[in-house]
Amino acid sequence: MQELELIAPCHFGLEAVLKREITDLGYEIVTVEDGRITFKGDVAAIAKANIFIRTAERIMIKVGAFKATTFDELFEGTKALPWQDFLPQDAKFWVTKATTNKSKLFSGSDIQSIVKKAIVDKLKGIYHINWFEENGAEYPIRVFILKDMVTIALDTSGTSLHKRGYRQLVGKAPISETLAAALIMLTPWNKDRILVDPFCGSGTFPIEAALIGANIAPGMNREFTAENWKNIAPKKVWYDAVTEAEDLILRDVKMNIQGYDLDPGIVKCAMQNAREAGVEEHIHFQQRDMRDLSSPKKYGFIITNPPYGERLEDKADLPKLYKEIGQTLDKLDTWSKFIITSYEDAERYLGRKATKNRKIYNGMIKSYFYQYMGPKPPKKL
Repeated sequence: MQELELIAPCHFGLEAVLKREITDLGYEIVTVEDGRITFKGDVAAIAKANIFIRTAERIMIKVGAFKATTFDELFEGTKALPWQDFLPQDAKFWVTKATTNKSKLFSGSDIQSIVKKAIVDKLKGIYHINWFEENGAEYPIRVFILKDMVTIALDTSGTSLHKRGYRQLVGKAPISETLAAALIMLTPWNKDRILVDPFCGSGTFPIEAALIGANIAPGMNREFTAENWKNIAPKKVWYDAVTEAEDLILRDVKMNIQGYDLDPGIVKCAMQNAREAGVEEHIHFQQRDMRDLSSPKKYGFIITNPPYGERLEDKADLPKLYKEIGQTLDKLDTWSKFIITSYEDAERYLGRKATKNRKIYNGMIKSYFYQYMGPKPPKKL
């Protein structure tokens, strides 16, 4: 099993960022689809992708793909795949999720059941047993059906990759770590430029920026399901990936990252999360009103996720809030500002047309990433 096809799902609209991450790791892209990228890699890529990639939701091994418009075709197509190459005799395996879109097969629970039966039927013939104890390592399976094309994959990550392990406490309507990292990577921000989030909540934007600036791999301090797959990815590939990640950390980097929020409780929560992530020295958190935002520094960055009326009663306050945000940001006329929100009238009340407006899906919520580009700083002589 020298070369594998690996599948990395991501937020819709952020495929370009994930693609860049994969190619930067040295792997060949096979296909780019809406919310999903397939790439080639060896067994070491399983560990490296899980530990280093910031913007994927999980990393999966593609077992195979085939067309199916009936449950019989689904059963036979699944059974024909080389399951003996992936599942040892004692494997604990189940279909953790089945999604279907624009296909004749649409019952997720039936798809899960049939795929499981087909795999058991295949392995009975391979291992010459009628009963599987399933007392070994866990091998969760995912099924995707799009336009009658079935793709079946093993989930190497387990818990979603957005759960880095540092965010013990969250505020309301938090932005996910993977989405925050991707949005930061869409901007020209770098570790030498000041970055402020005036609606920092539990601190996700500042923390992800600090991880990026210090070159700390996002998956260094968590576990992955495939670490127990000795038949596929030996422990050495995980040790090697973590060692490489340790060696790449910029330990003497200096950054100016700030996070503000009106709620003193949530500011304490953000500080605790930054400590858990090991980046507290790089971030200054403070209880502060967005309207009081000012800075003598030029050419800074605002990256933020302001309230967008999650509750119906809050929506009436949004025009006033976004007008105040626009007036405050206008004072920082040499700064670049990046705002993600699902509030459709945000641009109108911010008072200025964005340089770029990118549509992004935060889960099932359609959001807009408004990008207001400031002037470039003069080149240092």
